[in-house]
Amino acid sequence: MSAIATGFQEIKGVTPKSLGFHFPAEFAKHDAMWLSWPHKEESWPGKIASIYPSYTEFIKMVALTEKVCINVVDEKMKNSAIKMLHLAGANMDQVQFFMHPTNDAWCRDHGPSFLINKNTNSKAIIDWNINAWGGKYPPYDLDDVIPTKIAQALQLPFFNPGIIMEGGSVDFNGAGAVLTSKCCLLNPNRNPHLNQDQIEQYLMDYYGVDQVLWVSEGIVGDDTDGHIDDTVRFVNEDTVVTVVEENVLSENYDLLQQNLKELKAMRLLNGKALNVIELPMPADVIYEGQMLPASYANFYISNGHVIVPTYKCAQDDKAMQIIQSCFTDRQVVGIDSTDIIWGLGSFHCLSQQEPSI
Repeated sequence: MSAIATGFQEIKGVTPKSLGFHFPAEFAKHDAMWLSWPHKEESWPGKIASIYPSYTEFIKMVALTEKVCINVVDEKMKNSAIKMLHLAGANMDQVQFFMHPTNDAWCRDHGPSFLINKNTNSKAIIDWNINAWGGKYPPYDLDDVIPTKIAQALQLPFFNPGIIMEGGSVDFNGAGAVLTSKCCLLNPNRNPHLNQDQIEQYLMDYYGVDQVLWVSEGIVGDDTDGHIDDTVRFVNEDTVVTVVEENVLSENYDLLQQNLKELKAMRLLNGKALNVIELPMPADVIYEGQMLPASYANFYISNGHVIVPTYKCAQDDKAMQIIQSCFTDRQVVGIDSTDIIWGLGSFHCLSQQEPSI
């Protein structure tokens, strides 16, 4: 086993699970966070310049306790990024750039899915296919090859399952369970040739899990067709936070009540019920008449902090207090996301963690 999983090579004919690999929980220790520097103006029409203060503050906070690896298109973009990060006061000793051109900034979905194998003390990468959330935003050819480019840069083996899968559509407890949503993974714009059982098999074989937990719904305005990282997140092996809408007139109210009902009925592999903690939704964020998918669940868990998107509304403090109660070993930090969310995602969507072995 150890011989097959070393160096930059594609591993074929076997699954990661059969070799002892698994995808750790985000709250496990990281070696780094991976990003793709935002540069696609169409993702933030008329507003891309306004996102960088919050984006660089995010990097500054994460760099306090883990390395930050950033994909950039060219030297010009790298130099621009360095200037902005210096302005933000980021520790540049913790930042490393890679010349990996991308179409867009959503590294959670196009970046590598890092696996670890404690038996062989090794790492590997999954290179899932992407199609820009059901073909919504072509081109995506550069994004599609990012995981293999990173595998080459790090001299890691990689797996190529050959199906569409996005990092924002899955969340892990590190103890054999993955959470996902039917509205996304069963959407015919992803893998129409696969049924639910077949998709579950891919999740188990490639992420090294034993149980797939499904909720039904996403939130209004989410162009990913309902990624789980906007609705439900594991905060430890048996506890999730799930967003709920308190306004019964909101379009999100019934959708999120359905998820809540389903989560309360779930049982983990050990037979325990999920511990479900309710997290409020922010006040509606509407820009140019469009309801944006603002959610406090789109937080990033770093080694020392939990970085939570905030939206300049009354619910910010309550949400941060609830999340802080879930993470006694980390400091919760809120960073304004009212401009970033115009791109229809926030800090978790923009990032992908690289776990420690």
